[in-house]
Amino acid sequence: MDWAVVGIKAGQLILCLSILVILHEMGHFLPAKWFKCRVEKFYLFFDPWFSLFKKQVGETVYGIGWLPLGGYVKISGMIDESMDKEQMKLPPEPYEFRSKKPWQRLIIMIGGVTVNLILGFFLFAMILWHYGEEYLPAKNVTYGVYVDSLGKSIGLKDGDKIMAVNGKEIENFSRLSTDIILNEAKTIQIVRDGQNMDLSIPEGTISALIKRKGDPLAYPRFPAVVDSVNNSAKFTAGALQKDDQIIAFNDQPIGSFYELSDIKKNYKDKEIALTVLRGADTVAVKVTLAADASIGFYPRPPDKFLKFETKKYSFLASLPAGVKKGWNTLVMNVQNFKLLFTSKEVKASESLGSFLTIGNMFGAQWDWERFWTMTALLSIVLAFMNILPIPALDGGHVLFTLYEMITGRKPSDKFMEYAQMAGMILLLGVMAYALGLDFWRYLFKH
Repeated sequence: MDWAVVGIKAGQLILCLSILVILHEMGHFLPAKWFKCRVEKFYLFFDPWFSLFKKQVGETVYGIGWLPLGGYVKISGMIDESMDKEQMKLPPEPYEFRSKKPWQRLIIMIGGVTVNLILGFFLFAMILWHYGEEYLPAKNVTYGVYVDSLGKSIGLKDGDKIMAVNGKEIENFSRLSTDIILNEAKTIQIVRDGQNMDLSIPEGTISALIKRKGDPLAYPRFPAVVDSVNNSAKFTAGALQKDDQIIAFNDQPIGSFYELSDIKKNYKDKEIALTVLRGADTVAVKVTLAADASIGFYPRPPDKFLKFETKKYSFLASLPAGVKKGWNTLVMNVQNFKLLFTSKEVKASESLGSFLTIGNMFGAQWDWERFWTMTALLSIVLAFMNILPIPALDGGHVLFTLYEMITGRKPSDKFMEYAQMAGMILLLGVMAYALGLDFWRYLFKH
């Protein structure tokens, strides 16, 4: 295990969670103060038994807990994570949450989700404004695709050009797997040897894609061309040179860099023969691969062969584009959540992950574009998860408040206590289950 990489990923995760939690809780804190509620605590992370830091300013204690699973604001007269039953036994005070009008309590409760949505939209907009949007259109995958066993199981072959999913053209090739999963696609449209074809997607493909945790169904092919040579392998006859194109490995034809990467895994510490196209000449090279199966060169990147497109945005244009991207992200999460209940192929055990899974989504190096993209994505996810009508989440409080506004009857404090306890048990159970799944995957499937 590379502890430096673990530290970098953990640092990004903690910073991301800190930003999301502080702003989410600020979404509750500010309207609570506007409506004259007393806020007793404002905490980043949870603080069972002790706090890493705390300081009282006015009537509010600001602190940092040691358990990085969220955060909270404790508003007087509200049944929340603190489960302060003693306070609820006393008559309501004017400064308490339970004394406020239903519409005021509703605004306080949806404040966190609202802030997370706005933050996600804003971050996506700023990313588009600063970096632009680079993508590879499916029509520009000129060498076709490279597929592994899953791709071959649905009838794909190396060199096929995938053009559409369920008849809808693929604008961004990197979204191929996502489009198949979210649309529960039945067919994909390809071009093979100049002929248009429809391929049926067999049952089980969506489940297999979800298990891959982001690994795509197919990769865009590009030639295996040497960009520069390193000393990670030992050349025993001849040597690779800049601009060489590897066209065979132990006399097996190589059509792309991905084919080379796949086949060489079985030849660690072994001598192999390469056939290289050098200008107009064909050259034989022998090399003993390194312990990690490295051949001893850095490849020319795919953007030297494939035409990626970058869309630039002005500041004003980035704002609606960011909202659109954030909204599409939200819709994708809703659809993905729906699949847990409507699709026979999607299993919760394959989709759930704890903070360990989330941490691994960050880069091994500190990349600000990737960091802010992940933060925007998680902000949208946090908003969606929090608005679910589950007691102990914001959505549970919203549901009960809407019930009161519609019927004119307020749920009793005792009911709210039991509902909060049930919700907390459910959430802690799901979190423990997700953490257990992550440990299981690491120990037995790593």
